[in-house]
Amino acid sequence: MSLLSIQSIDARHGLLRAVNAVSFDCDQGDILALVGANGAGKTTLLRTIAGVHAPHSGHIVFDGVDVTGLRAAARVHLGIAMVPEGRRLFGSMTVEDNLRVAAIRARPGSWNLDTVLDAFPQLKPKLRSPAGQLSGGQQQAASIARALMTNPRVLLLDEISLGLSPIAVDQVYQSLQTLVATGTTIILVEQDLGRALKFSRRVMCMLEGSIPLQGNTGEVTREQILDAYFGLGRETVH
Repeated sequence: MSLLSIQSIDARHGLLRAVNAVSFDCDQGDILALVGANGAGKTTLLRTIAGVHAPHSGHIVFDGVDVTGLRAAARVHLGIAMVPEGRRLFGSMTVEDNLRVAAIRARPGSWNLDTVLDAFPQLKPKLRSPAGQLSGGQQQAASIARALMTNPRVLLLDEISLGLSPIAVDQVYQSLQTLVATGTTIILVEQDLGRALKFSRRVMCMLEGSIPLQGNTGEVTREQILDAYFGLGRETVH
């Protein structure tokens, strides 16, 4: 049985169908890169899985339990956490307070303040600093660390490299290797196709709310992905 099963999810913004009958499964420890042009439906899909956006139809099954009707907070407690685009930290609160607030909804698990800081050592000297005063890379690290404080089994990452310097992006992805080692399931939205393919084990391309291509990263070519990205071909690789 898959850890996470997305079953014919349809999500809308008013009359606009942003996600159109999308289905896929993720096993424990899966690393799935979700790629596609702006407006393809990637963020809406992540928000729907997280419980922030209500689906129009379809089902989300997590560890054998249908969570489609659960609020986001309940899903966090079960083990689904999201790092949103733009980080959305509490800017006037210290980094430590941002992390400790997230722990209120935490599941039992190995992630706590000490282990999170081991994974993101760049945050250690910034614990007493207001989150709004951090650099972009430090804020992204703090946002991911905050999600980890809930001890997620599935972590949804939305555009974590957006607006960051190459050095900051490298630091963030280096820290993410700690999550990979612990077997955390990761669904990653990433515009940098090369980095997405290097980090992930599977790739899924979205186009106008649908999935024209998905497969293991070693079994799809960059050309196939780009064709699907721009709607030049519709091919599913298993």
